[in-house]
Amino acid sequence: MSGSPRLPGQVRTSTDTAHGARSRRYAVDGVRLVGVVAAYYLSAKLGLQQELVRGQVTPFWPPTGIALVVLLLWGLRMWPAVALGAFVVNVTLGPSAFPVLAITVGNTLAPVFAYLLLRRVGFRIALDRLQDALALVFLGALGGMVISASVGTGALVASGALEGDDFWPTWSVWWTGDAMGVLVVAPLLLVAREARWPRGVPALRWAEAVALLGGTVAVSVVATHSPVDLLFLVVPFLIWAAFRFQLAGAAPCVLITSVITIHAGAQGVGPFDDHDLLAQMVILQAFNGTVSLTALVLSAVITERNQTLREIERVCEGLTEALSQLAPEEPLDQWPPPWRRERDQREGHSP
Repeated sequence: MSGSPRLPGQVRTSTDTAHGARSRRYAVDGVRLVGVVAAYYLSAKLGLQQELVRGQVTPFWPPTGIALVVLLLWGLRMWPAVALGAFVVNVTLGPSAFPVLAITVGNTLAPVFAYLLLRRVGFRIALDRLQDALALVFLGALGGMVISASVGTGALVASGALEGDDFWPTWSVWWTGDAMGVLVVAPLLLVAREARWPRGVPALRWAEAVALLGGTVAVSVVATHSPVDLLFLVVPFLIWAAFRFQLAGAAPCVLITSVITIHAGAQGVGPFDDHDLLAQMVILQAFNGTVSLTALVLSAVITERNQTLREIERVCEGLTEALSQLAPEEPLDQWPPPWRRERDQREGHSP
């Protein structure tokens, strides 16, 4: 009888195995859903500490980075987790049912659209190619997040929560926040996924890493709070991080620089002083976008170079081994080798 318990010694059928696999998958997806919703909510609370419009529009929105990484790692079936997280956050912010639902839809469609764009161009989550860095910046962040900014700001204006004249300033803050969530949080989560505690690392290497992070913090604070425009001072530290540590060093430095700069922009200090909201967001987006692009592109280029060098070394080792098998009695550390000198002499070349 269908559904009857399996007797001792009874062979497990393929139906039982498939049912067990589905049950485990549903359980794993359920745990992931709860985890995504919790991470979305907590990161949203952190982002709202820098809110600039209506207590809900901020220049840094980490949930977009979390949502995009979730989709990249576990596929499109995780979109309900993103939607539920967006709804839980926005239902507490209001202002009414219509904008809450519209904002939830926008916050879900934006990372889904960004995910589809990235998958279309063959994006690899290792971020070890130049094309992956460019795709994440221009398609995942700057392009995909136009949807959430447009839908969310439009919903607030349509509901009367904002005046029509406030559309573009609010849109600029929204777009900046969502794009920064992707540019800052997504690379950090992707590199943390593969991170392992290094062993046998020299003390000097640890000292260099500490100096890099500490210097990035110090320079970022000085550059964003100085009355003189000194934002360019952070670029050498990003280059240092990318060349010496690749994405593992560049991603934390981008996070540090962006968070400090976003805080300065929200406070209207340093290079953001004496500018209206729209101008502040333009400066902030241009700077943070440049910082992220520089760090990601350099990291990808250096990683590609290192992989190419390793491949060349591997080929050279294989060629050396093949030559040693063809002429084992001839030392390969002599150049030109004896057989080459003998051939040149036979052909009339000078020895």
